[in-house]
Amino acid sequence: MERTTLSVEKREKYGKGGARSLRRSGIIPAILYKGGNSMPVQLSGKELSRFISKSAGEQVIVNLQFPEDTKQAIVKDYQKDPAIGDLLHVDFQEISATEMLKVMVHVVIKGEALGVKRDKGLLQHGLREIEIECLPDKIPGHIDVDVTNLIIGQSIHVSDLKLGEGIRILTDTHDVLASVIGIKEEVVAPVEAVAEVAEPEVIKKGKKPEEEAK
Repeated sequence: MERTTLSVEKREKYGKGGARSLRRSGIIPAILYKGGNSMPVQLSGKELSRFISKSAGEQVIVNLQFPEDTKQAIVKDYQKDPAIGDLLHVDFQEISATEMLKVMVHVVIKGEALGVKRDKGLLQHGLREIEIECLPDKIPGHIDVDVTNLIIGQSIHVSDLKLGEGIRILTDTHDVLASVIGIKEEVVAPVEAVAEVAEPEVIKKGKKPEEEAK
């Protein structure tokens, strides 16, 4: 599994005011969780934003380098400004190399389904991520699902995944990851010919003949 190292310090400023002050100086507030405990920390905004952008959709073990020691963690969640996309906050979960870990891993669809390419069907995506349990060094960055041989009416379920020894799937094995369905062609009803109706002759309104003779 891919690893990266980030420099981190304990955070002294708290609350919304403290967080805004840190961001103005190019620092991102974060939290490091372990069990029921948490530690407020801070990291370089530039370094952390680059890491989040690069690892988006991937599970990556992070070496959090404190001045006094290093802790291993994974990113559990992060928040971005909905208007401009700037990183606002990150949640880390501290991990141990010898402890089983429950994590969500993204599902990546690969290939073009035969039922779509040949038979003009429609590929439907199911779950976008699944939950697994394993040791940290067994965590896959993502899970590839090859749909190349799927024909209309077929599906790939969680039970079809082969993740290797030491990885336990916690998501319901009956859940669908991808399927191909047929598209019914819309039948257009024939337009009945409408008999052309002659417009009534318009009789101009004018004087009567006897009125003209007067």
